[in-house]
Amino acid sequence: MDKKERLKTVIREKALRFGEFVLASGKKSNYYLNGKMVTLDSEGLYLTAELIFQIVRELRVQAIGGPTIGADPIVGAVLAIAAMNGYKLDGFLVRKEAKDHGTKSLIEGPLKEGSKVLMVEDVVTTAGTCLKAAEALKAHRCEIMAMVCLIDRQEGAGENLAKAGYLFSPLFLREDFGL
Repeated sequence: MDKKERLKTVIREKALRFGEFVLASGKKSNYYLNGKMVTLDSEGLYLTAELIFQIVRELRVQAIGGPTIGADPIVGAVLAIAAMNGYKLDGFLVRKEAKDHGTKSLIEGPLKEGSKVLMVEDVVTTAGTCLKAAEALKAHRCEIMAMVCLIDRQEGAGENLAKAGYLFSPLFLREDFGL
């Protein structure tokens, strides 16, 4: 079984739940895909990071990051795989709001202005969180080469990101799980 097929199995086994849920977007759903159950699982995180590292190399990005907390484990794992492969890569995380102390940063990490970046997230519905993080990156004069997520719920994220001019490349779509 290849890595992508194995990751799909891990997602189905660990992340997919049925019931009544309210999503971050405010929408109600009869299923929930909890990306953290995959990205905080050793095998799930490894497989996710391996697949995303392939995109990092293809796009030749200088940094990887995204909205905290969904991006946090993915960023750390991809950075480790990059180091193992001799690929220089910086990481960053975008806070929901700037800190009110210290440097008062909205973006954490060694992100250099003008960097070519790959934005990552675990699960997206409408991509509102990603679009907000993208504004912070634009203010930092970064070039967002693409946005990648583990799972796209197919409820507007692709359309919203395309309208904003971003290349969007989900590893999996809701329909991949028969939903």
